[in-house]
Amino acid sequence: MESEPWARSVGSLGGHCDSVASLRSSQCPAMIEPVFVLGVDPGLTRCGYCVLRVSARSTTVASMGLIRTEKDLPVPLRLRELWHDMSEIFDEFEIGALAIERILFQTNVRTAIGVAQASGVVMTLAALRGVQVTEYSPNQIKDAVAGYGGADKEQIQQMVQTLLGLEHSPKPADVADAAAVALTHVAHNPMVVRSPSTSAALSRQGALR
Repeated sequence: MESEPWARSVGSLGGHCDSVASLRSSQCPAMIEPVFVLGVDPGLTRCGYCVLRVSARSTTVASMGLIRTEKDLPVPLRLRELWHDMSEIFDEFEIGALAIERILFQTNVRTAIGVAQASGVVMTLAALRGVQVTEYSPNQIKDAVAGYGGADKEQIQQMVQTLLGLEHSPKPADVADAAAVALTHVAHNPMVVRSPSTSAALSRQGALR
């Protein structure tokens, strides 16, 4: 599978999982153990994910990418593939919190069903591991990352790139959305310590509301 020039494979994720990683450190107040926050933009055909690592000395993107399943496969097999690849992510990073985009009503019922199925797989994996699960609406995510609920996909990608100090804008949009969900959890959850640069940037977005 071809990848973007700036992408690289992370860990032993399955053949249907495209991964990219970025390392950008920024000093932050003392914290003993790192926290791994997994953000997910659920989907059966395309499921975006982003793992943020927050520690005493740095805030970094540990892994981000896209998990794909083939449309021609029976749904149970596609869900099994998603389960397998997501399990690898949970196991590799010892995820401490899951942030996932909340499912809202869609005119395309078939798409909505696939999103619901994918969301159920990821949340079940988290629940079986005792991982905290928090759902955020699209408006909450846009508000936290871009400063207002009407932000479009391109604006979200640009803000994610800026907030996380990425060399390139995360693509496709599913990946950027997953990173935005993780950032939203950082902004909403006081138990997750974040770097001063990320805190200041998210605070500035709040000041625009």
